[in-house]
This record gives sequence, structure tokens and C-alpha cells, in this order.
Amino acid sequence: MSTFGNLQQVDLREGWAHEAFDFTEWLVDPENLQMLSDEIGIEIAPIKPEAKTGRYSVDILAEEENTGRKLVIENQLEQTDHDHLGKLVTYASGHDAEYVVWIVKDANDEHRQALEWLNDHTGNELNFFLLRLELWQIDNSKPAVKFNTIVEPNEWTKTLREQTKSDNLSETKLMQLDFWQQFKSYCKEHNSRIGSRKAQARHWYSISIGSSEGHLTLTVNTRDQELGCELYIHDNKTWFDELHERKEEIEDKIGSKLVWQRLNSNKASRIKQAKGFDFEKQEQWPEYFKWLKEKADKFKQVFGT
Repeated sequence: MSTFGNLQQVDLREGWAHEAFDFTEWLVDPENLQMLSDEIGIEIAPIKPEAKTGRYSVDILAEEENTGRKLVIENQLEQTDHDHLGKLVTYASGHDAEYVVWIVKDANDEHRQALEWLNDHTGNELNFFLLRLELWQIDNSKPAVKFNTIVEPNEWTKTLREQTKSDNLSETKLMQLDFWQQFKSYCKEHNSRIGSRKAQARHWYSISIGSSEGHLTLTVNTRDQELGCELYIHDNKTWFDELHERKEEIEDKIGSKLVWQRLNSNKASRIKQAKGFDFEKQEQWPEYFKWLKEKADKFKQVFGT
């Protein structure tokens, strides 16, 4: 019989002695921030740590990479308390944030219930997350970090509630939300992290490649009846040109011809692959999910860092 190691939890203070000087500095590192992005399903781009809000400073002020919507992150390597809960609301107000993330050692029931209540009674413009931070090791191995989501917004329920209140989402937008929700479930069933981002009522779905220079975008273009997977390069024509010089090699690795869009009049550039689809035929959605997942896996393998 095989011998297994002993899994044990490590005290957070053994990893980070000080919240601001140690943990916050650790978290803003792109590789570590990616772990948080994967857990909550938001592509996070940091703006700066210790951003001022009146007399207070939020631990990390960030934004959603593709939309620019503000996100505040408060770290507490202890049990939740009323003081930090109040600061969270102050930070969200002071920075006009749409995402509020509270990372803690452990959460009291009343604070968990408070954030659940806030999620239930606010619209899509304000979303609260509560995460438990853990360190684990096997025998004498290096500790491994694990984020566990305790509270998160229910996007589908909140979107439906907004639709009922103001009728501001079309039938197409609701179908897009349903499509990406089901895509996330498909990826989870197939043990893939591709679908780790949260689903929203829009025609695109973003996936990190581990670089701030670009990301993958999956698209459902209902007007042109086109399904797509593309590398979106934010503002780096040099990188696009370097990739284009390897066009034959890259297309050979992808397994098909690609559409190369340098877009000289724009900052961004695109490299994409597309196929026709019929959005109305929901019985074919699993086939579309399979195509999107396979293409995203291949693009991430070829273009990822």
C-alpha cells in the first residue's frame, strides 16, 4: 500500500507576519493576484496598494481589466470584525467601486450574513466577496496558499431581479448570461479552469493568459452568427508583429488558419479563429462549449506565459 503524506494547516502568521508589509505586498504580485482572480472569477489589474480614502487607506485598489470597473480589496489576517466591515463600505463609496473583496483568516456568522444581505439588496453595480485565506502543507513541504470563497454575489439571480425592476436587459442579453453560465458549468464538469471567470450578460468572456499585455476572449456574435476565440493584445504592436513573423509556426500549432488583425488605427490588435453558429438552437450549445474550450486551451498553450 502506498504511503501518503500528512496534510496540515499552517498558521497564516508563519507565512506573513504583517498584513500591509508582507501579505499585501505578496498579493499585488501578478502571479499571486492571478490566484485571487481565478477564485472569484474577475480579471484583476492592480492600480495601487494603500490607496487613500479620506483618513483611511484601502489595502489594494484595483480594477477589472476589461471594463475598468473599480475593485477594493481589504486584507485581515484575523477574525472578521465590525471595524473592517465599516471600512469596506467606506472604501467602496470613496472609490466608487463595483467589487468589494474581503480576505480574512476566518469569518463570524454575523459578518457573513451582512455581506449576503448586501448582495441580496444591491443591484449589479455593487458586488461583495468574502474569502477565507488558508495555508496548507504536506509533511515538511513549502506551504501552499488556498483561497476559499465564503460569500459571493449570485449574478444570475441579481440580473433577473434587475430585469424585473427596470427591464434594462434584452432577451439576447439574458441568453448570453445563460450561455456563459452553462459554459462555466461545462468547464467545471470537464475539470477545466478555463471557465473560472464569472458569467455576465455580454457577448464576450475573458480568460487570463498570465500576462498584462493581453488576454483571451471568447465571443458569441449574434448579429453575424459567429463563435470566436481570440488573443486580444491591449497596446503592443511589437508583440503582434513578432507573433505575425511566426504565423506559419503558430497556425501549425493551433491546427488551422487564423485571422490576423493588426488594427493600425487602434491601440489593440487581435488574432482570432471563428466558426458559424446558431445561438437560438440551445440543443447545440454543448457542441459550442466543446469548441470554445478546446480552442481556448490551445490558444492558452500557444500564447500563454
